[in-house]
Amino acid sequence: MPDPTVSTTPRLEPRDWIAGLEKGLSVIEAFDDQHPRLTASQAGARCGLTRTAARRYLLTLAHLGYVGTDGKLFWLTPRILRLGHAYLESARLPRLVQPFLQRIAGGTQEIAYLGVLDGDDAVYIARSGAHRHMNTGYMLGSRIQAQLSTAGVAILAGMGEAASDAWLATRELQAFTPYTISSKEQLRSELQRFRRQGWAVLEQQLELNARGIAVPLLDRNNAVLGAISITMPINQEGSEDAIKRVLPVLQEAARALRALM
Repeated sequence: MPDPTVSTTPRLEPRDWIAGLEKGLSVIEAFDDQHPRLTASQAGARCGLTRTAARRYLLTLAHLGYVGTDGKLFWLTPRILRLGHAYLESARLPRLVQPFLQRIAGGTQEIAYLGVLDGDDAVYIARSGAHRHMNTGYMLGSRIQAQLSTAGVAILAGMGEAASDAWLATRELQAFTPYTISSKEQLRSELQRFRRQGWAVLEQQLELNARGIAVPLLDRNNAVLGAISITMPINQEGSEDAIKRVLPVLQEAARALRALM
């Protein structure tokens, strides 16, 4: 059964292209954690529009309730969450995987995630942890640079060498901790190892004292749809013990899900 979460980009005929929609979405995407409030000039500069054009898009978005303004600065409002919520409510993959994440959490006492690849980032589109003691970790919709995320590298490894090499060729790697893999050759070697063994583990790539273990989520045709992962503090548990404790649970879930996709 095809999954709407994973799609190929259809060929778009020129007569079907709506440039205004593209520009409006680019204005929304101009806001991020480094740029939570923007003037029209700043928004235009970030998405390649003139100040006048950016201001018109921003005012339209403000009229629709997606943007707030004090007359000079603009910012996103909570209404923008409707766009992401529509995906989470309608996409089949998160709903299919959610019960398995709950079982993983119950079997390991760790938070389990479903991540997918979106450009540079791994995006978490489902997670376990309804219990109070699990109300930590990544929120739904969190984006992490793929090479820093165990789910991300599991997906890249599952894509195959040619596809992961093509992805890596256009990225610049940045170090966030003394342990971050910031060499393309080293990352390529790690991806080859993860590909051979069928799972991935990363430690202290984005944050100190953090470990992630992930397995790619494959369909019956061996296409990688995402990855299921666990993120945990390292504390006093060694890598081998952590892998022995949680990897079989992740692998069992991935096998069961494969039969459903």
